[in-house]
Amino acid sequence: MKVNKIHKSNLHLCFMESGEINTLIEEISEHLEKPELYHALKVQSSIRSITSEFLKERGFIEVPPVIISVLTDPLNHPVFDPTIDYYGYKYSLTKSMIFHKHLLTKHFDRIFTFSPNIRLEEEDKVKTGRHLAEFTQLDLEMKGASRDEVMSLGEDMIIDLFKKIKRSNEEDLKFFGRDLRIPSKPFKRIAYLDAYKQYGEDFEHILSSEMKEPFWIIDIPLEKREFYDREDPSRPGILVDMDLIYPEGFGEALSGGEREYELSRIIDRIHRKGQTEEQFKWYIEFAKEGLMPSAGFGIGIERLTRFICGLERIEDAHPFPKIPGHLSL
Repeated sequence: MKVNKIHKSNLHLCFMESGEINTLIEEISEHLEKPELYHALKVQSSIRSITSEFLKERGFIEVPPVIISVLTDPLNHPVFDPTIDYYGYKYSLTKSMIFHKHLLTKHFDRIFTFSPNIRLEEEDKVKTGRHLAEFTQLDLEMKGASRDEVMSLGEDMIIDLFKKIKRSNEEDLKFFGRDLRIPSKPFKRIAYLDAYKQYGEDFEHILSSEMKEPFWIIDIPLEKREFYDREDPSRPGILVDMDLIYPEGFGEALSGGEREYELSRIIDRIHRKGQTEEQFKWYIEFAKEGLMPSAGFGIGIERLTRFICGLERIEDAHPFPKIPGHLSL
């Protein structure tokens, strides 16, 4: 009898798994058949080619992405952190290539990559409509650059992209009923603490909903970011960094700024974040050999697609979206 009970229990489990599989297959099939996905992926393909060409024309070299590493972005918010034991070494899935691109600036002046990022967000992030557990980030870095220089580059890239998308993807924009507005340069800048004082904790969403063009949030407080963002020497507690925010309620577009490159400041910042030198020993060893001052940013390709197409949710910008808290293929 005991054997039969185990057999029935296993059979029931198999039926449950089969049901889940069938449901997932149906959902994926329906998703792949959507005309919205087809047009969104056409736009996304153009985004990749246009931005790549833009950067190469300005002296950037494309480098391959890093998928697993013993060193990855700690992030400043909680995510699940799966690791791989490979020949006795602990590898993490890449959350962003922030450290790798900074290391590259010792040998290359300007680099970019289309980096697959794995951030296993907590389930509540699904509410935003702009979070995926797996996404692609256009990550770039410039040796010796200031925040103002990378912000200017970002503005030029966005303007160039929007102009060319309006020509190359006219039919796709027409399908979405999207009249893509070309922003004017320079984009508006708003200091983080000023925005917080006026609108409270939800200032990003409020401002994003009110604005008609992309805008910058600058001078973010130290505790809101990771240790590698450079603290302004003349304003302790304030970072030389920025976020670009889409208008129309679409939220954050890109994040970046200047990097800490002096060993003593890096170690001090690690300690002030409550982290340990052991966590970042690889990076510290490179810092001992000398790092270069640099600045850069990362911009999410799926979020950019979502904004250009005016999509309600980011899932419609990916054929196999990894939705936080949901079973995905």
